[in-house]
Amino acid sequence: MSISEFVEEKSRQLCFYLRAFWQGSLDYQELNYFFWDTLEEWSVYRCGDLEPGSHKERVFWHLLHQIHYWREEQLINDEILREELDHCVAFLKGESLYPMDCIGIRP
Repeated sequence: MSISEFVEEKSRQLCFYLRAFWQGSLDYQELNYFFWDTLEEWSVYRCGDLEPGSHKERVFWHLLHQIHYWREEQLINDEILREELDHCVAFLKGESLYPMDCIGIRP
């Protein structure tokens, strides 16, 4: 699996998990497990970073970091944060333009 395929697959999952969390059908702990599982899987696919990063990859890593950085209450109740993260989700799903304030890098 290439880096871009990994990012594509995990982006779909991340969007699904985050939206399910916001809808109340996914517990925060499951979102946190997804974060750690993704990093563990990434360690397998990280083959020298020869493939250049894309906008989609930068947004993916940014969003993944954000769901781990902010507390559960902030992810749910902070309207500005939620709007920013929802814009990232929309971009990953092909529904929006690139959010210019995303600074995601590979771990």
